[in-house]
Amino acid sequence: MTLTIGDTAPDFEADTTEGRIRFHDWIGDSWAVLFSHPRDFTPVCTTELGYMAKIKPDFDRRDVKIIGLSVDPLDNHVSWAQDIADTQGAAPNYPMIADTDFAVSKAYGMLPADAAGDPTDRTPAQNATLRNVFVIGPDKTIKLMLIYPMTIGRNFDEVLRVIDALQLAATHKIATPAQWRQGDDVIIAGSVSDEEAHQIYPNGWHAPRPYLRIVPSPLSPA
Repeated sequence: MTLTIGDTAPDFEADTTEGRIRFHDWIGDSWAVLFSHPRDFTPVCTTELGYMAKIKPDFDRRDVKIIGLSVDPLDNHVSWAQDIADTQGAAPNYPMIADTDFAVSKAYGMLPADAAGDPTDRTPAQNATLRNVFVIGPDKTIKLMLIYPMTIGRNFDEVLRVIDALQLAATHKIATPAQWRQGDDVIIAGSVSDEEAHQIYPNGWHAPRPYLRIVPSPLSPA
C-alpha cells in the first residue's frame, strides 16, 4: 500500500508493551508519532529510542502521543528496553508495537506484501525500510512522512519543529518559511485572499512579492 500526506493513517489492532491497542482509539483527539525500527537490539535505533524517552515531555506538552514499532516479539522489546536504559540513560516510556505478523508494516507500506515467516529469522538489512516516521493528526490523517537509512540517526528535534508548524497551520491560515522556529515570522497562506488577510491582520503585512506576505507569528510574544 502506498501512502502519502493527506491519506488516512491505516487503523489496526496490535499488541504493545503497554497492552493491546486499536490505533485510532489510542490516538483519540491527540496528535501521534509512529516511528519504526528494522529489528530490536540495533545500534542506531537504540540511541533513538533512548532520546525519544528523554524528550517525551516535549511531545506531551504538544499533546502528541509517541509509539514505536519493530517486528520483534514483546519479550525482546522488554529486554531491549533494559539495554536502552543502561546505555542511553532512559528506557522507552511509550508503547512499542510487536508487529510480529508484519501487518502494520505492510499496511503502512514499509514492508512488501510478500514478507512472511518468523520475524526473528529476518536480518535488520531485510527490514531496512522500517526506518519511517509518521506524524498523524487528530483527524487521523498523515501530516508528515520521513524515511531514514539504517546508518543515520533520526533528528527528533526536527520532528518537534515540524509539529509546531503543523499545529500552528492547523489553527491559523498560515505557512512557515525555511528554517522556521517557534516565534519566527510566518507567511499568510496562499489560499487566503488579500481581502480576507486584511480582516485577519488589520495592521497589514510585509510583501517583497505579492505572493509572499509575511506577518509575525500568531504565537509570538506580545
